Amino acid sequence: MTGFRWVTLTGDERDAFLAPGGTGVLSFATDDGPPASLPVSYGYSREGGTFYFRLSFPPGSNKSDVIENPVSLVVFDETADGWRSVVATGTLEELADFDPESATVQQMWAVQIPTVDVFDRPRDEIDFQDFCLEPESVSGRKSVDE
Repeated sequence: MTGFRWVTLTGDERDAFLAPGGTGVLSFATDDGPPASLPVSYGYSREGGTFYFRLSFPPGSNKSDVIENPVSLVVFDETADGWRSVVATGTLEELADFDPESATVQQMWAVQIPTVDVFDRPRDEIDFQDFCLEPESVSGRKSVDE
């Protein structure tokens, strides 16, 4: 019987997997309980290995309470030849805090962040803020046949 094992993604494989942008799970550390996790859309810039997010803050959202906490982002997908996953950790930075001419802000305009409408009201009634994650650590894995 053939089994599966995993190996580490090379930097080029990781970038190719992440570069189109997509969806993942962003988890925020909390002081008194399990992480606060939410599905997100992200964009990714190969230059600098930076992730970008346009996060919503609808009325009643508790994201403001955890937005400054450490985060982990998990991206996973089934591919034609198995599965791939990437885990990135660090702290989100609000792009409004950056100089508009900075490389970080300029890179955001070059990435695609998929738009997902999961709101109970029109998008123009929801406050969105842009963030980036310049990871402190990043790891990627893929399945391989044994």
